[in-house]
Amino acid sequence: MDSVEVSTLVYLPPEEVYEFLVDFPRYADYSEHLEKVRRRGDGSPGTEYDLTFSWWKLSYTARSRVTDVDPPNRIDWTITKDIDAGGAWIVEHVPEEAPPGKPDASRVRFAVRFRPESADPGMIDLPAFVSLGWVIDKVRPKIQSEAEQIVRRIVADLEGEERPVEIVVHERPSSI
Repeated sequence: MDSVEVSTLVYLPPEEVYEFLVDFPRYADYSEHLEKVRRRGDGSPGTEYDLTFSWWKLSYTARSRVTDVDPPNRIDWTITKDIDAGGAWIVEHVPEEAPPGKPDASRVRFAVRFRPESADPGMIDLPAFVSLGWVIDKVRPKIQSEAEQIVRRIVADLEGEERPVEIVVHERPSSI
């Protein structure tokens, strides 16, 4: 199984970060390839989301479900069709890492695990002479860069201003 995990510091308490993250439909504002999000539910376990992605000549709507929440620490989710994938938003309170002048800090992790070979070959209407394997090879690095971009944009929105954000790409992701 492949996995990607990125993290960064946000200079806010976990409760504020969590409330922001649980508002999943606004993620489309942060992603270059996520065009829209449709929610069925209130964000608690069982809530389903249709996520419409677009890249190159391809468009695809994934369906995800919130599987568990532990406010203000964690939101777990899984993809429910076409591919074995899931992940979590993890919020860790780390006030000792707040810089001078900032009263609080939280480490926010975005972790994704996916099994590329589990992708349903019929899930995307591919152009002639384009294989699903080729698409997966092209998409894999985009997943990491997209995760980093989402984290940067969320930090700016949460804190109310842009700042240099150190993003840590974890070589050995934690267990999701």
